[in-house]
Amino acid sequence: MKILDNLRSKIRPTGVKLDASMTSDSPKSMDSDFGSLQSAAYQLLGEKIKHFSPVFDGLDLNLRRSGLKISFKVYMSLTVFCTILASFAVLVTMPIALLFALNVPLLPAILFGIGSSLLAFAFTIIGFYGYPVYRADVIKGQIENELPFTAGYMAILASAGVSPTGIFKSLSNLNAHEAVTRQAKEIVTSVNLFGSDIISALKKASIQTPSESFRYMLQGLIPTIRSGGNLATYLREKSVHYLRLRKVGLKKYSDTLSMLSEFYVAVLLTGPLMLVVMLIVMAMLGGGPLWILSPDALLNLLTYVGMPLGAIIFLIILDATSPKW
Repeated sequence: MKILDNLRSKIRPTGVKLDASMTSDSPKSMDSDFGSLQSAAYQLLGEKIKHFSPVFDGLDLNLRRSGLKISFKVYMSLTVFCTILASFAVLVTMPIALLFALNVPLLPAILFGIGSSLLAFAFTIIGFYGYPVYRADVIKGQIENELPFTAGYMAILASAGVSPTGIFKSLSNLNAHEAVTRQAKEIVTSVNLFGSDIISALKKASIQTPSESFRYMLQGLIPTIRSGGNLATYLREKSVHYLRLRKVGLKKYSDTLSMLSEFYVAVLLTGPLMLVVMLIVMAMLGGGPLWILSPDALLNLLTYVGMPLGAIIFLIILDATSPKW
């Protein structure tokens, strides 16, 4: 604890906060969004999880870019643990719900429960695999929205003769550009805490950042610093370039929003309405079951499960594609 306090006291003047996730890989020290569940998952599956590593190929880099303070092994343990838990829960609850709530026969209810369990298995794996990608994409959007003004701010500091390390120190203390500030704090931490030079810190940050534009800017800073080039001119040109890209992005978002509105009307309004009318007519005429469910059961599933789930997915897509300014 004394060593950790000393490190905190050294790094605090630069505006970088040191938490336990930087100094420990144990699941209890990780500052993640999953609470204490990760500890139980790691204790149960931590030593066996290496057999599942090929399934999660490519997840490690996305996990680092997502900003989640959790190690790769812990996250894999949590993924497998929650997948097994969700599959078992659906396997038990779905047949019971079909038997008592919808009066489905026993054998179809069991078969439907097995199929739902397999779907829960697949969707849980996809959800855990896609969550870091989603988080990284959100951070990417935030960085690229802030980048034109951040590059201009850095150009002003460089024109005043501030060193590259000093530029990122100043950037790490800003409150206005939170996404880029977090990236700057990682660079300052690498230099001040781990003793890296600014070139190595920039290389590491360029790999871990989810934004390609920010990555290219950092990669361009490296030869400029090495050769002693005009840093202010480089950053000023980057600021102008990113402002132009932002204008193009606004036009693309307008086109995307138009396409999403058409998708919403066709899939989430007109489509469900036609299905509801069809199922109501089938129920009134005494139609037979579709698949293993009656028209009434399908109508209930569409109304209380399908439409809300479709709306949630649409909101997630809309949030992921919308700019954050």
